[in-house]
Amino acid sequence: MDDTLLAGWRSGDRGAGEQLFERHYERVDRFFTNKVSDPQDLTQRTFLACLESVERYREGRSFRAYLLGIAWNVLRNHLRRLHARASPVALETSSIRDLGQTPSELAAIDEEKQRVRLALQRLPVEQQTALELYMWEELTMREISNVLGWPEGTVKDRLRRAKHRLGELVEDLRPPLTPR
Repeated sequence: MDDTLLAGWRSGDRGAGEQLFERHYERVDRFFTNKVSDPQDLTQRTFLACLESVERYREGRSFRAYLLGIAWNVLRNHLRRLHARASPVALETSSIRDLGQTPSELAAIDEEKQRVRLALQRLPVEQQTALELYMWEELTMREISNVLGWPEGTVKDRLRRAKHRLGELVEDLRPPLTPR
């Protein structure tokens, strides 16, 4: 479906481009939701960057992974720009909380989901992003490799470590059991 819409868009069919963006808007917005206080701004920047670079997209690859790769670059640039005056930002070790970002309001749908979201925000940005791409966007190892620019073996190793750390953080956020 994406390839058909993309081909139409490249041929000048503006409606196909709009459909393609509508199809992926929620996904890109969700990518930013747990990382910044104003996800809509970065979502718009992502689609603008896609518009400007659509000719670089290679046929046969996942458009979804291509778009999330752009989102990843927009996020990295945003975080580095925010902290340009301070020491360099190390996304492989810094969490959103470390970087002083205010997380968007967490919907109190249920406590376990809230704990997972809070735990995700305590992971280093790279681990958080890799886990979200894997768990929520259901990207393959190859697609995550393309998005983040890591070798596939590195993706597998970092995902394994991130899942383990996420489990620890979720447990740390559980309220202590109180005796009756």
